[in-house]
Amino acid sequence: MNGRLEARGITKVFSGRRGDVLAIEGIDLHVEQGEFVCLVGASGSGKSTLLSILAGLTEATAGESLLDGEPIEGPGPERGLVFQGYSLYPWRNVSQNIAFGLELAGYDKHEIKSRVERYLKVMNLEKWANARPAQLSGGMRQRVAIARSLAPEPEVLLLDEPFGALDAHTKTLMQEFLVSVWRETGTTILMVTHDVEEAIFLAQRIYVLSSHPGRVKREIVVPFGPDRRPEIRRNESFLDLRDEIRGLLLAETVEV
Repeated sequence: MNGRLEARGITKVFSGRRGDVLAIEGIDLHVEQGEFVCLVGASGSGKSTLLSILAGLTEATAGESLLDGEPIEGPGPERGLVFQGYSLYPWRNVSQNIAFGLELAGYDKHEIKSRVERYLKVMNLEKWANARPAQLSGGMRQRVAIARSLAPEPEVLLLDEPFGALDAHTKTLMQEFLVSVWRETGTTILMVTHDVEEAIFLAQRIYVLSSHPGRVKREIVVPFGPDRRPEIRRNESFLDLRDEIRGLLLAETVEV
């Protein structure tokens, strides 16, 4: 399984009636195969714009994005994408929602059934296989959305603040769940979040972006192994890193 993601000198300018807006400028980053990396930044740092470029949904003004050394020129099945909104089909049950991308890709019925069963188990959704989205909690809906993105077994999973709409307790549970899924699947993950503690708990490395325009302000290696336990949040190193990153972000809001 491959999955090395790279951005080289990515710049994006949006043109409008009031002139051009430089959203991100000269961003270099990389996510190694099987690595979990987070992007954090204040408002205006272009986190979601960068993720959209790497997903192939938005074209960069300059620079290049690469997957396994090959240019990204549009959306592709090797990259799964999950947004904050669940985007589930209300008329389909959980199993049918997970199967949707596989059906579009032309997988045969046996393979679809096999993969749906696997990701129902991975995401602990077996009891709700026949439930409709309206019957599920917010956290469960997001688990379905992640399962749907994982079912085609992409090389890279791109997450855009997937837990931003959840309550604090559910959000914490989903963070712990995502770590276990990442360990089990070995998928390369790049996740956008504005939650500093979330980034530290999940990621092996964090890119802190500056604002207006978005640039890489700091690359931080998170000094914890892949087995993240809830109690790590009380670790002195965790709290020191949280304060360091918050200080970087606070400086951005003061400058703006």
